[in-house]
Amino acid sequence: MKLINKLMTGAATTAIALTGALPAMAAETWDMPMAYSASNFHSVNGMEFAQCVTDGTDGEIAITVHPGGSLIAGADIKRAIQTGQVQIGERLLSGHQNENALFGFDSIPFLAPSFDDSAKLWEAAKPKIEDLLAEQNLTLLYNVPWPPQGLYFKKEVTSVEDMQGVKFRSYNNATNRLAELTGMLPVTIEAAELSQAFATGVADSMISSGATGYDQKVWESLTHFYEVDAWLPRNYVLVNSDVWSDVSDASKDVITTCAAEAEERGIAASKEYTEFTYDGLREGGMNVEPASDELMSGLREVGETMTAEWLEQAGEDGKAVVDSYQSMQ
Repeated sequence: MKLINKLMTGAATTAIALTGALPAMAAETWDMPMAYSASNFHSVNGMEFAQCVTDGTDGEIAITVHPGGSLIAGADIKRAIQTGQVQIGERLLSGHQNENALFGFDSIPFLAPSFDDSAKLWEAAKPKIEDLLAEQNLTLLYNVPWPPQGLYFKKEVTSVEDMQGVKFRSYNNATNRLAELTGMLPVTIEAAELSQAFATGVADSMISSGATGYDQKVWESLTHFYEVDAWLPRNYVLVNSDVWSDVSDASKDVITTCAAEAEERGIAASKEYTEFTYDGLREGGMNVEPASDELMSGLREVGETMTAEWLEQAGEDGKAVVDSYQSMQ
């Protein structure tokens, strides 16, 4: 866990630095809202990125990170960047699949269930995602995948039939449809509200990474985590394109270098965090195990339905992404 410990230490240092003297001396300050808790590896990585930019530009651009939805709620972050309410921010773009189905390319069940597969799928999707973002006045700086998504429950589940009627936390179109196809009851809940939702019974289950469950200490309310490796959704750090066009070439070089380092660091942390968080869930008292063959069989049938639906919604662009990805296999 050397990398995770290093990131956590860096986060503490960054938090102090970003509230210290540098922003006061900076020619320009950027606010960077993030939806997840300050201790989440995405947020920690974002703080490291912000400090890299602040230091690298000698304070010409200082980035102040606001984790945990403290400045802007997760669902509103993308819009806030587009409109210039903030200069930069991080968002789970699959949460905006209702705008364009392409944003959900990384949440197609069982299409790319490993880190290597996810990297190939991103390579296939990147040009179209960047073009789509450009149309929305957004420029991509870097993105990092979450660990593989697993299922959390408040009871033992061995088949899709056992999921009937369970209140299920939804965070995008894919999770909402998964709930519908398995007979669960979807409830939209942002990451910052998870602990309270589970504690109060608003929801009793979710599909998410071990990282989310560990950060939110879900073992206080839930009992079982099943490793199903459904997909690896991505968090994207975006900057307003108008703001970006006004940045000096020298500062752009610094920011893109810091972004490349953040992406590499974040991917490594995501991989390392996977087993670390599984161990943490176990230590918290949860049952952590692979899903049964019966459960996986039912989920794969659901996945086939969802894949066909997504391809229909995404049209030729979506088919091109999937075809390009499959050609790399």
